[in-house]
Amino acid sequence: MPLKTLFLNPPSFEKFDGGASSRWPATREIESYWYPVWLTYPAGMLEGSRLLDAPPHHIKWQEVVEILKDYEFLVLFTSTMGWDGDQKMAEVIKQTYPNIKISFVGPPVTTSPDKALNECPAIDFICRREFDFSVVEYANGKPLDEILGVSYKDKATGKILHNPDRAQVTPEQLDEMPWATEIYHRDLDVTKYSVPFLLHPYVSLYSTRGCPAQCTFCLWPQTLSGHAWRKRSTDDVAAEMKQAKELFPHVKEFFFDDDTFNIQKARTIELCEKLKPLGLTWSCTSRVTTDYDTLKAMKEAGCRLLIVGYESGDPQILKNIKKGATVQRALDFTRDCHKLGLVIHGDFILGLPGETRESIRNTIDFAKQLDCETIQVSIAHAFPGTEFFDYAKENGFITNEAMSDEGGHQMAHIEYPGLPVEYVMEMVHKFYDEYYFRPKAAFRVVWQAIVNRDVPRLYTEAKSFMSLRSKRNKAVRAVKEANAAKAQESVSMNA
Repeated sequence: MPLKTLFLNPPSFEKFDGGASSRWPATREIESYWYPVWLTYPAGMLEGSRLLDAPPHHIKWQEVVEILKDYEFLVLFTSTMGWDGDQKMAEVIKQTYPNIKISFVGPPVTTSPDKALNECPAIDFICRREFDFSVVEYANGKPLDEILGVSYKDKATGKILHNPDRAQVTPEQLDEMPWATEIYHRDLDVTKYSVPFLLHPYVSLYSTRGCPAQCTFCLWPQTLSGHAWRKRSTDDVAAEMKQAKELFPHVKEFFFDDDTFNIQKARTIELCEKLKPLGLTWSCTSRVTTDYDTLKAMKEAGCRLLIVGYESGDPQILKNIKKGATVQRALDFTRDCHKLGLVIHGDFILGLPGETRESIRNTIDFAKQLDCETIQVSIAHAFPGTEFFDYAKENGFITNEAMSDEGGHQMAHIEYPGLPVEYVMEMVHKFYDEYYFRPKAAFRVVWQAIVNRDVPRLYTEAKSFMSLRSKRNKAVRAVKEANAAKAQESVSMNA
C-alpha cells in the first residue's frame, strides 16, 4: 500500500485564490475560486489519497492539522504570495507529527529550490515543474535519490541535492492519467467554486498542457507547465466530458482551463465535432490569433465564452512582452466573436515593460472599442522565474519585493521612470470606472444576470467589488501621502 497521502491547496488570506490552478494568485475583487486541477492527477493515481482544497471550502489551518492525523504524506501546492504562511505551517505540522513526510510543489519551489529547503527545514523534498509522477513514486516507496525532478537535503551532510530533471509528461501519459472531474466528484463540493463571468456552478479541466507562446510575464509556461504543447486525444477529452455531464447534472458550464485551448485549428475542430453531440455549454481560454472558422466550430459545439488575454492596446507594449499578436488582429478576432455570438471576458494588465501614461490611455480606449462583456484589469507582477522578472530586476524597476498587501490583494511593485506606482494603481480604478459605468456596459451586465436568473449573485458581487474599490482608493491615497511626506522630508534635509 502507498503512503496515505493528503494533497493540499492550503488555507491563506480571506478570499485568496492561490495555487494549484490559479495563474494569478491573489485575493480577488469578487470572491472567486479556480479548481486545483494540478493536484487531481497524482491524487487519482494513489489509492487512499484525498484532495483538500481549503480556500473555497473555508477550511482553516487548525482543521488541516487535525485532518493530517490520519495521513503519512503531505503534498502542498504553494504560491509566491502564500509561501511565508505555508512554510510556517509546515513547521507546525512537522512539530505536531514528526513522522509525517512533507513535499512542496508549485512555481516558487521550482524557481528557488535551495531557498525553499534552506528556509523551511520541515520540507522533506520539493518537486520541480511537473510533479505528477514524482510524488506518486515517493508514496509508492521509491527512494528519493532515484526520483527524477526532486530536490532535497542529504541527511548526513546537510547538502542540498538536485536530482536530474524529469522529462515532461507525454501526450500518451496524459491520456492514461485519471480524469480530474472524477476526483472533484470524490473529494470536492463543486458548488463552492465560483468565477464571476462563468455560469454557476461550473467545473474546469484541462485538455492540453503547456503553451508555445513566449509572453514574458506569464508564470506557468516558464515555471510549471513548460512551452511544449502536449494534447490529450480528442476521444479521451470527449469521454471525460460525457461522464462529467452525468456526474454533475446540476453544473451549468464546463471550462477548459488550458494555457491555450484552441491554438491548433485542426485539433480544435476535431474536438468540437466530438463535443457537439453531448449538448454541453462550455467555455475556454483563447488567443486572438484564432480564425473565424475555428470560432464557428466552437460556437456550434456549445462554446459560450472565451477568456482572452489582450493585455494591452499599445502596439509597442505587445512587442515588448512578446505577445505574438497585434492590435488589429485583436480587433478582427473580437469582431468575429461578436458576429458569432461568443461572449468574451477580456484580460488587461497595466505596468508592463515600456508602460507610459499614454500607453495606459491607449489600452483603456482600446478596451472600450473592443466592448467585451466583462473585463479584468490587473497590475503587472514580475514573478520569479519569468523573463519579465529578470528584466525588471536587472533594470532596478522592482521597488518592493512584496507583491500584495496584508490581505493578499495585489499591489504595484514595479515602478518605471515617470510612472509612479500610485498612478498605475489609480488608473486600474479609472479603467474599471470608465469601462463599466458606460450605460451600454452596465445594462449588459444586469441583463445577463436576469437572463441567467443570477440577480442575487450579481448583487453580492457588485457589493463586494465596490467595497474593495473603496479600500483600494484608500490605499492609493495612503501611497500618495507617504510619497509626499518623503518628498517633503527630502526637501527639509536639503534645505
